[in-house]
Amino acid sequence: MTQHVHRRDFIKTAGASAVASLAWSSNRATLSADTSTTPRPRLLVGCCAYSYRPYLEKKQMTMEDFILKAVELGVQGVDITTYWLTSADPGYLTGLRHLAYKNGVPLSGAAIGTNMCQSDAAKRRDELEKIRHWVDATELLGAAHLRVFGGELPPGASDEQGIGWVVETMKPACEYAASKGIILGIESHGGITSKAANIVEILRRVDSPYAGCNLDISNFQEEPYPQIEACLPYATHTHVRDFYGESKTPLDLERVWQMFAKAGYKGYMSAEYEGDEDPMSGVPKLIERMKVLSRRYSSV
Repeated sequence: MTQHVHRRDFIKTAGASAVASLAWSSNRATLSADTSTTPRPRLLVGCCAYSYRPYLEKKQMTMEDFILKAVELGVQGVDITTYWLTSADPGYLTGLRHLAYKNGVPLSGAAIGTNMCQSDAAKRRDELEKIRHWVDATELLGAAHLRVFGGELPPGASDEQGIGWVVETMKPACEYAASKGIILGIESHGGITSKAANIVEILRRVDSPYAGCNLDISNFQEEPYPQIEACLPYATHTHVRDFYGESKTPLDLERVWQMFAKAGYKGYMSAEYEGDEDPMSGVPKLIERMKVLSRRYSSV
């Protein structure tokens, strides 16, 4: 009798879990707002390898050097910009993972360049294969997030066509990423993703818990704050500069942190430095500002 009671309890619990799981995945906005967990924000300060672009491009810094630099900066994670990886061989990637772990540096994600906004079906298939390849590489690195780009609209194409092409590519890409436990974060990065409304529509149609927005707060060309707010429920990773647009208009980072805290965001705020000052002195200054804000508006 006792065994039967336990079994019934198990079935009831399992059934409730299944229903909860279905509800969790049925509404993307509810999922992204993360209302099923603590509402307290966790704004983790990270750094993108891109912050040291001049040094990485000139081979004056390796990705190993960058990981060690993160220890010096005292950040809580690093975002690996894959442009400057020595290779994508498993041995090299797992070596970076090992180095990061031994130095207590979590990998918040990896970042690749893609163009899913292609009118040619064959080119879209190529982009899909590229994403799958880098999902595998991200898994080897031990990260759980991969940044992708929507891409540029071809001449004469409408936003609606572009959104359709991106969705057609991103949906199967997310299905593959889900099998590895990796989220694909489409970045606010110009082109088809220059408008928050397009990003939200893409994610609504993809409709996957493994699709999100790599919210680069500096890439909106005008009125950034309403657009940041529109993307916040979908944010799975964040890139931070202290200016926005091609005009490099100063961003009010305190206002941005308040918005993320109010939204209950839990994740990485990764510095992606691109200021005029040398990164060796400019990056630490930006990081310190971010640390102060995260202590002020976050539970970490």
